[in-house]
Amino acid sequence: MRSSNPVFSREGSFTREPGYAGFGTTQAPPAGSPYANQPGGQGNPYGNNPYAGSPYGQQPQGQGPLTDEQLVEMYQAPSAGPLATGRMTLDDVVARTAMTLLTLVAAGAVAWFVLPTENYGYATGASLIALVVGLFITFKPNVSPALILVYAGLQGFALGAMTHFLNTIWEGIAIQAVLGTAAVFAAMLLAYKSGRIRVTARYQRIGIAIGMGFAILMLVNVLAGVFGSGLNLWQGPLGVVVGLVGIAIGAFYLSLDFSEIERAIAQGAPQKEAWRAAFGLTLSLVWIYIEMLRLIASLRGDD
Repeated sequence: MRSSNPVFSREGSFTREPGYAGFGTTQAPPAGSPYANQPGGQGNPYGNNPYAGSPYGQQPQGQGPLTDEQLVEMYQAPSAGPLATGRMTLDDVVARTAMTLLTLVAAGAVAWFVLPTENYGYATGASLIALVVGLFITFKPNVSPALILVYAGLQGFALGAMTHFLNTIWEGIAIQAVLGTAAVFAAMLLAYKSGRIRVTARYQRIGIAIGMGFAILMLVNVLAGVFGSGLNLWQGPLGVVVGLVGIAIGAFYLSLDFSEIERAIAQGAPQKEAWRAAFGLTLSLVWIYIEMLRLIASLRGDD
């Protein structure tokens, strides 16, 4: 099933490279193989020993015929694993995601301790540049680990400055948002692995429609705020409802990420695609963290 997540839906995303051996592929026997002349490359006219019918009764280079013990050892040898063939594994995804998130957190710490809380200029600039870089990565056919880390650094810098400012108003909001984001991630991972959430075509259509509607609402709110007549979507009970919906949409995109990563590993995607998976997970976690900050701010608005 093809994902609706724009990060994973690019042509060539999570696919095997040309000539890459994987499940469902058929490879012709090499030239000179005793099976080369058989229909479909199948069948062995000589029984278990491919050299038994040779007029010379010898292996190539005159090494003598294979014994039954040698045949058993040859056919029972373990096949090449993902590391040997360059396929993506779950460990690759975890490692790349950890590197991306560590970069984001480190940049956020720099902004927290260096920028004054009342200075939004650098943070706003970093956020806008991160948006441009993120869009470029999303629509770029090939994976670029360097750009992904640049995005993480810029986004982390902007989030660090924003979080520091909010933490001066509502002390402790930063740790609450981090713990809340971690809880949502853990809950979604557990629900997905246990089968309680199944990523079906209908599930994707409904989630994408809700996500697009939410994004349009946020855009209208921003434009209204520019002209001095905001919709006040982050205040009072309405702010709580909007925050909960935003977190739910972020959780939905996490489930798409899990499904796409699982599918890519099963199909033998190249190892470099682990960076694309890390980028998709980072986008979803950043979304959830921002919505968590807004939700907590709405709940603590009267503090």
